[in-house]
Amino acid sequence: MSRRHALARSLVSAFAAALVLLGIPTVHAAEIEGYAPYQGATKCSPKAKVGTKVLGRWIVRTQGGAFGGISRRCSSSVSEHEEGRAFDWTLDATRAKDRETAADFLALVRATDRAGNTDAKARRMGIMYIIWNDQVYKSYDREFAKQDYLSSSCRRKRSCSKTLRHRDHMHISLSRAGGRGRTSWYDRRID
Repeated sequence: MSRRHALARSLVSAFAAALVLLGIPTVHAAEIEGYAPYQGATKCSPKAKVGTKVLGRWIVRTQGGAFGGISRRCSSSVSEHEEGRAFDWTLDATRAKDRETAADFLALVRATDRAGNTDAKARRMGIMYIIWNDQVYKSYDREFAKQDYLSSSCRRKRSCSKTLRHRDHMHISLSRAGGRGRTSWYDRRID
């Protein structure tokens, strides 16, 4: 947790305590997962994990776009697809409607909930990072702050394919717990 985030939490807790002393009812911040740490792929286990499948289907059903797939054949590269915990959501960055859909999804998962939890859905879903349209949002680095992205397979953006630039899909990687459906968002969604 960053120093800024810890300070904000302390201030919210102090404010809530003051309201209680004054007899004013409060909404208690629901305990949710922290920001997912980076958990890169370490083994070949490409079978789609249950949490990844549930999240991918939910995104397409509620947000639109198309199901771009989860698993990839194992190779020498490092990818959460090879552990069945990354989902590609087919969107086209050259289409205004798809850019709006992507922006709406990012706003949804990054929103602060009623209890004051920042990036609440992303944390509850176990999202580790998102790559879309030459940008990356990492839970483990500045709490999902937007950063420029260039694939390690590319020297320059101009010579990089739209797929490696994530302009024809949004890549969503999950923590191991998220991939297994063992974070709070998956409660009652997985039998």
